[in-house]
Amino acid sequence: MHLYAITIFVSAFLLFLVQPIIAKQILPWFGGSAAVWTTCLCFFNCALLAGYFYSDFTTRKLSRRNQAYLHIGLLLLALALLPITPAQALKPVGDEIPGMRIILVLAVTIGLPYFLLATTSPLVQAWFAQRYPQASAYRLFALSNLASMLALLGYPFLIEPWFSTRIQAFAWSGGFGLFAVLVGFCAWQGLKHTPSSALEKPDNWASSGTAEDTIAVKAQLTWVALSALGTTLLLTISNHLTQNISSIPLLWVLPLALYLLTFILCFDGKGWYDRTLFLTLLGIAIVAMGWFLADKDLHFLLYWQIGVFCAGLFFACMVLHGELVRLKPPATQLTRFYLMVSVGGALGALLVSIVAPLVLPAYFELEIALVLLSIAVTILLLGDYRSARQRCLLCEEQRESLAPPTKLPFALPQLSAAIVGGLIVIFAGGAAATAIHGYYHNVVVMKRNFYGSLRVKESVSDGFKQRSLIHGAILHGTQFMEAPNDTIATTYYKTKSGIGRAILLQQKLATVVNVGVRVGVIGLGTGTIAAYAKKGDAFRFYDINQEVLNIANRDFSYLSRAENSGATISTVLGDARLTLEREAAQNFDVLAIDAFSSDSIPVHLITDEAVGIYLSHMRASGIIAFHVSNRFLDLKPVVQQIAQKHNLHTAWVRDSYDDGSTSSDWILLSKNADRLKHTEIAEATSEIPAKPNWRLWTDDFNNILQVLK
Repeated sequence: MHLYAITIFVSAFLLFLVQPIIAKQILPWFGGSAAVWTTCLCFFNCALLAGYFYSDFTTRKLSRRNQAYLHIGLLLLALALLPITPAQALKPVGDEIPGMRIILVLAVTIGLPYFLLATTSPLVQAWFAQRYPQASAYRLFALSNLASMLALLGYPFLIEPWFSTRIQAFAWSGGFGLFAVLVGFCAWQGLKHTPSSALEKPDNWASSGTAEDTIAVKAQLTWVALSALGTTLLLTISNHLTQNISSIPLLWVLPLALYLLTFILCFDGKGWYDRTLFLTLLGIAIVAMGWFLADKDLHFLLYWQIGVFCAGLFFACMVLHGELVRLKPPATQLTRFYLMVSVGGALGALLVSIVAPLVLPAYFELEIALVLLSIAVTILLLGDYRSARQRCLLCEEQRESLAPPTKLPFALPQLSAAIVGGLIVIFAGGAAATAIHGYYHNVVVMKRNFYGSLRVKESVSDGFKQRSLIHGAILHGTQFMEAPNDTIATTYYKTKSGIGRAILLQQKLATVVNVGVRVGVIGLGTGTIAAYAKKGDAFRFYDINQEVLNIANRDFSYLSRAENSGATISTVLGDARLTLEREAAQNFDVLAIDAFSSDSIPVHLITDEAVGIYLSHMRASGIIAFHVSNRFLDLKPVVQQIAQKHNLHTAWVRDSYDDGSTSSDWILLSKNADRLKHTEIAEATSEIPAKPNWRLWTDDFNNILQVLK
């Protein structure tokens, strides 16, 4: 009995540990976008569905001997594909569809090992139920979710801060070898204790055809619906958190760990799910989440956002998964039950990661999911009333045989249930409508793709018409639309900002030798930095998002005005680091890395190796400018340590204003100390606080927990 439990524990631990490990490895290849994790979760859910289908099919259709031989053969093949390190040949070149490329990379790298891990919980539970028919196989499902949660919580706190991604990948591959041995022993034990007469026949254990084994279509659809709504909430809340903070394992893991915790509590069989209590808590949580979506002043309260939405996810999944447990079939049908639950999980993942970006102009999935959840709560409230009423009628019929009279369970009157549920639906709908309406306020252009949601907002400030580009919730540049102010560099790029001072200094010194300056910019935005371009200068912008290029050229005029002034303006589509790796030396006088104020930071652009690539494109007197303005992360010490590694001099330039105007933080790096000692820069330089105990960020290692403000 312990062998089966250990096997399921190890498989579930590896199944969920591999998710952040592999996602972190490929995240730099796709620009560090938060959508990378959502796409990965879509792949994981679909692979899980495939594994559950395999378990259901082989349990019903294959003899025990053939089932064991097939599974062991697949395990041996999977071992030959280790370790789980993505091949460099799979790196994108810039013209691929990102979502499809991510799925291809995952399928080639971890497809078969992940599939086999996915089969383990239902398959080994089925083997367990065959050998120990009197024991509860469903408790093993709770055990598997406990192992999954431990893996997820252990990753950001015990693994990521201490081990490089390469070590993580090789250690996980060793763990998979152990898993293969355990599954092999389980299969052998099953064959050993099966009568020889039954080894060569199809297994009828899960298809006896009795009334107990007949599952209504309605029941199966209910399993799918409950599971789909839970997964939808998991992904939409994960998106909400990662888009507003950073696409990092910590914020992937926390919602997923809570989601798994609800499976553990509900399937443990100890009555953790109290329907009345959790429906009440969920109703309150829906109101709180709706309020936080509708009230713009609450959008940037980091810890409140995490607390409210994670609590809401927990209460919602306790209800949804608690209802799954109430409706679970006998153990003879557990593989079909898990298959339908997996169908729902895959459906929810597909709706959020594939369908929503195609049909919704912005991230409205959470608002829609909140309304659907409120409708589900109303249905459950009314169902609770009907169920209690039926029990009440039964008690009346049996009144004479009941001694003493049975105490009836609590039930809301039908009218009260309808009113409460209706109010929750109305509030959720109103909050969703308010949030969506606010998103459209003053918007003249709205676009959405894999890399996020973009809005161009038009307004009037102090009598001047202006346009701003918003990515998610973050400002990416503003331009006055009427002369003469339309040529002014605004927001993070003013003349007193770090980037403004660096470019103006290099232009001043270049004038002496009568040459133009070469400026590279990672992150186009509105193209505001082009406001500094003069005749003879060359400005080269790198951006991964085609829609950003379209908007900068169509809805703003910084780039076109720079070209009209006689400067050379070029734009390059694709991940900047991958592009710079392939390009010949650009000999930049200034290279601005403007990618860390957004909704999620691309960590691969702020590592030891990344700065090495930047330096290969710089002139000896060049300046690298890191834009590190960020609401939640303090990246200054990270840049400082990397600069020290490369023997670079640094200057932190903070540009702030008492009138509430946009402030900025830039860190300037240069091999030439004299460049940073010029008055234009030295007068605005502040000292970066030292963090001597911090570990250098590399492609193999980073620790976001350290830089949280």
